[in-house]
Amino acid sequence: MAQISSITKVGKTEPFELQVARGQISWHYPQFKFGFNPDVDNALETVWAEGGLYGYLSAASVLKVSSSSTDDAAAGTGARTVQLYGLDADYNEINEIVTLNGQTSVNSVNSFLRINRMVIRSAGSGEINAGVIYAGTGTVTSGVPANKYATIAIGDGQTLMALWTVPAGYTAYLFQTDLTAACTTSNKLLNVRIVSRPFGEVFQIKDKFGMGVGGETVTQLYQYPLKFEEKTDLEVRAIGDAGSANIQVSAGLDILYIKNDGVT
Repeated sequence: MAQISSITKVGKTEPFELQVARGQISWHYPQFKFGFNPDVDNALETVWAEGGLYGYLSAASVLKVSSSSTDDAAAGTGARTVQLYGLDADYNEINEIVTLNGQTSVNSVNSFLRINRMVIRSAGSGEINAGVIYAGTGTVTSGVPANKYATIAIGDGQTLMALWTVPAGYTAYLFQTDLTAACTTSNKLLNVRIVSRPFGEVFQIKDKFGMGVGGETVTQLYQYPLKFEEKTDLEVRAIGDAGSANIQVSAGLDILYIKNDGVT
């Protein structure tokens, strides 16, 4: 059988990054975390679609998955199934697929301590989610839970959350940060912070950027990647210079996480 290979015919190697993406380097996993916040004013917010500062689960919990639209259901025209990715009580990676039932919540099978991403896996004739998809806890009213831990904005098809937690038994390395800020009003300023919370500690700033808001983009490369130990929460936060700044902020984190030596 012919071997599929992207190794050049002249040379003998291919880029390390491509090998990792192809799954050819054992226990090395790429992670691109990206988020979008449509309206940052003069209060510190996480870069995620829901807005405001993200609140973390304090204990592993069954999540209620629901939609703001009745069309997001098993036989609906909108989203039908959604996959949840996160960590269990021991910070091990878990995932599952949930069949939606409109504004009526459906419980996850697993208990999640962290939820890092949700992705729509199937949909009806509309081909995308008709409402906002939520994963949360507490009372659900018209499809909206009291406590929100992941959201998919209408039509996005997956979460936009610039936050991630390093799984147990792994160490993560941040290679690059990408930031964009835009606003219809000129002369606005934005402060963006990369923060991390090592297990058992508090959030600490790892990088900080001041940006204008004329559609400015900042790319920060780390010649020596920033290292984050297992169970560390990593997050991007932003704050504008005015109460009516209405700044749109996007952020991306290029991460590689590697299994720790001696972990089986």
